[in-house]
Amino acid sequence: MPEVKTLILGAGYVTTFFTVGLERLKRGKIEPYGVPLASFDIGVDIDDIKVVACVDVDARKVGKTMYDIAREFYKLRNVPRTLKDVVVYPGIEMGFVKGLFPVNSLDYGRSFQRSVEEMYEFIGKAEPDVIVDATTTQYAEPFNEYRLLEKAVMERRLTPTQFYAYLALKLMEEGKQISYVNLIPTPIANDYAYISAAGKFGGLVLGDDGATGATPLTADILEHLRERNRRVLGLAQLNIGGNSDFKSLLDEKRNRAKEYTKSSIVEDILGYYTPSYIKPTGFLSSLGDKKFVSMHIEYTSFNGVKDEIIVNMRINDSPALAGYIVDLVRLAKLALNAGICGTIYDINAFYMKKPGPPNSKNIARILAFERLISFVKTIADRRQLNVQQSMF
Repeated sequence: MPEVKTLILGAGYVTTFFTVGLERLKRGKIEPYGVPLASFDIGVDIDDIKVVACVDVDARKVGKTMYDIAREFYKLRNVPRTLKDVVVYPGIEMGFVKGLFPVNSLDYGRSFQRSVEEMYEFIGKAEPDVIVDATTTQYAEPFNEYRLLEKAVMERRLTPTQFYAYLALKLMEEGKQISYVNLIPTPIANDYAYISAAGKFGGLVLGDDGATGATPLTADILEHLRERNRRVLGLAQLNIGGNSDFKSLLDEKRNRAKEYTKSSIVEDILGYYTPSYIKPTGFLSSLGDKKFVSMHIEYTSFNGVKDEIIVNMRINDSPALAGYIVDLVRLAKLALNAGICGTIYDINAFYMKKPGPPNSKNIARILAFERLISFVKTIADRRQLNVQQSMF
């Protein structure tokens, strides 16, 4: 199969771990642990994925290669030399990361219109099949209508992620088959402005906000309690980390965006309201990427007996999401090849905290996995049928 050209937005630890792990997977240096569909033949192989470009606004990374960033910035070992071919290009910042790190962006000290044109030209030349957004968390509201999105672009009233996704739509409108995978809380797959336009133009958006650590586990525990008709009285989930994402969440607006996507699971699964506190709780640099998670659930069982579930975890945050990206790139290309446009709940429900389209419910990930496998098998059966028909 032809290469699946992948453009990465954000040269953070997640995407750095993804690019390094991907190249090592392709060389047989590591086992595909953490890649849920690694053992499934979905018609797009891991070996087909090729990272062709990366965009960031961190002045410490722009102009360097992903090889340099992996070795020098994140101190990773066994970095494949092929990553010397992926140079980080300056992106669009729009004032959203001010104070987090030194900035080098296309829109710094020049007209926004010129920056838009340069970014659009760069993405167009990269010719990506899939764009993966793992940029810094940004708070935003959905536009819901494409005309309102276009108006916001003209007036510069949108976030970088909304802007990048808009550029992807414009390329789709030109006839480019592109999928935009949104791994941050900004509503893209939960915004009709994007999914309706993608459906019209023959493209795809997946999202929103990759779910890797405590959220999937919480969802499955809640499903366990719901199926056994145990009444949940309250839920508290604390998350403390020391990576750049947790540092950015010290900003109240960004934290609110993450809190919304994380807390939406409770009522979706249980079917009733119960008091809950689920949000990124703090930043502690000494934790690094291995975040601390604590969960407490109190519930009523038979004859009024009250029980509790208490979970404490230390989870390497970024590698978990990096493994998901391997699947999501393959699934995005699979869907495009099958002519599926707009967005796909059966993919989003398993991989995302707030699965699109709008008003979709979170479900337990063990149930979502079965839906995902059913979707993949349906596409595979359709592909096989087309092959058989072409033989006659």
